[in-house]
Amino acid sequence: MTEKISGNLIIIGGAEDKKEDKEILKRVVKYLDKDNEKILIATIATEYPEKSYENYYEVFTGLGVKNISQLDISSREDAFKEENINLISESNLLFFTGGDQLRITSMLGGTPIYDEIKKLCDRNGLIAGTSAGASVMSDTMIVQGEDDESPRKCTVKMSPGLGLVNNIIIDQHFAQRGRIGRLLTAIAQNPEVLGIGIDEDTAIIVSDKGVAEVIGSGAVYFVDGSSIIYSNVSEQYSNEVLSMFNVKLHVLKEGNRFNLLKKVPFEEDIDFYENHR
Repeated sequence: MTEKISGNLIIIGGAEDKKEDKEILKRVVKYLDKDNEKILIATIATEYPEKSYENYYEVFTGLGVKNISQLDISSREDAFKEENINLISESNLLFFTGGDQLRITSMLGGTPIYDEIKKLCDRNGLIAGTSAGASVMSDTMIVQGEDDESPRKCTVKMSPGLGLVNNIIIDQHFAQRGRIGRLLTAIAQNPEVLGIGIDEDTAIIVSDKGVAEVIGSGAVYFVDGSSIIYSNVSEQYSNEVLSMFNVKLHVLKEGNRFNLLKKVPFEEDIDFYENHR
């Protein structure tokens, strides 16, 4: 991983609180000038884009944001339309809703919309995503695997993501769906990549310096396989239970921070908001 990553990201594990304290979504809008800057809600992943947009529109309006628009890409043709490209160029924060992460990558990959998202990163814009919208942030994403199962050698299906941050794999709804096994399997297949499992109503705020701050009610699990000294991963007998030695696991709660570049947790107090503005 290089000394910087693309953009500033808020990566949410799904099912974030939208009715009570709204801690995570309050942090999302903290980085905006609510009167003048725009949130663009990308409903690409969901089969119910209008309902999803209405839900987030209501929450963000209630949090004081004046300018909110919808990006609804239902076909690749839509990702070439000038009006949709302009929606991103005019926005300061792009928010991906949950759903099916393959819908996002298959609709956007290699299109002018994708290029405009990268430009948003380059101009210090903010990109947030929840559930499927979290998984697509990285260059490799998990799209299928067994929940609540022991890790098995080759039972995880992976695919390229949007590549907004490299050399990590993100899994969401983590403790709630028992996904430690499939994340361990993904890391066994890609030991150089850092695995990140994010609980529901929990998020990491990632600055372009590669510092991830944990917020929310749950935990975030960082799985480092770079020191693995043995694993039985192979395509042969792919359903066998996975075995690997010397995997490093860090579990962080709200307020803890992790250096994604050096793969270490730390306690130094860095204010993401000051860095972002």
